[in-house]
Amino acid sequence: MRAALIRKVLFFLVILAIVVPVLFPFLWMLTSSFKTQVDIVAWPPRLVFSPTLQNYERVFREQNFLKYFTNSSIIGISAVSLSLLMGLPAAYSIARYKQKRLSMFILIARLMPGISFLMPWYIIFSRLKLMDSYIALILSHMLITLPIIVWIMSSYFETIPIEMEESAMVDGATRQRAFLSVVLPIAGPGIVTSVTLAFIFSWNNFMFSQVLSMERTRTLPIAIYNFVSYAEVDWGAVMAAAVAIMAPAIILTMIFQKYVVKGLTMGAVKG
Repeated sequence: MRAALIRKVLFFLVILAIVVPVLFPFLWMLTSSFKTQVDIVAWPPRLVFSPTLQNYERVFREQNFLKYFTNSSIIGISAVSLSLLMGLPAAYSIARYKQKRLSMFILIARLMPGISFLMPWYIIFSRLKLMDSYIALILSHMLITLPIIVWIMSSYFETIPIEMEESAMVDGATRQRAFLSVVLPIAGPGIVTSVTLAFIFSWNNFMFSQVLSMERTRTLPIAIYNFVSYAEVDWGAVMAAAVAIMAPAIILTMIFQKYVVKGLTMGAVKG
């Protein structure tokens, strides 16, 4: 009994040691979003305070945050949709025809720092007069979303037995029809996993929007700068804005949690 109790206590302590460092910054940010500036900068930190909604009022009323939310949604959804349209056939081809070189090239593109693409994108979009346009940001975000979808789905397609497609083709289906009618429905969890991760990376992207967008297409991560000035930082509004930015990603993950877990455990990120 004592040994079992000790194991439970040790297990609880290990879980606590993992969870606390992960959740502490988020909880600090969440509580700070309901504090006044005085309470936020107070030392020692005030654990007991009078909550206020003034920070959220400044975010949504004074800074037109809904406009930035709409921009991020349009760019993220469009980039993921186009990447899905292009990435699923590419991933299927890599998985079925063992195109390891193409797979490695896509992985290298994903691992390259985003800043290395900024100068070429800036020159191209400037010459085409596409700066501060949705097209420029959608195409730039596809540098993030497309490799994620291809890399995850190519590994996932490898876990689907090829005999299922061959059976459909024996019955008269073309390879394209077998892909659409047999492979894609089975790959549902993997698709949800890749779409969720790709959208979150696009939603949180800062670098491309910082250079390629202006007032018309400014996204949520850039909008936080509205609360930072030369003289001071409005920490309450910054925290409230950060919570508002994180909320859609958290909700999306919670909604599709079981599909994401299933996709990961079935080999969606294998290799």
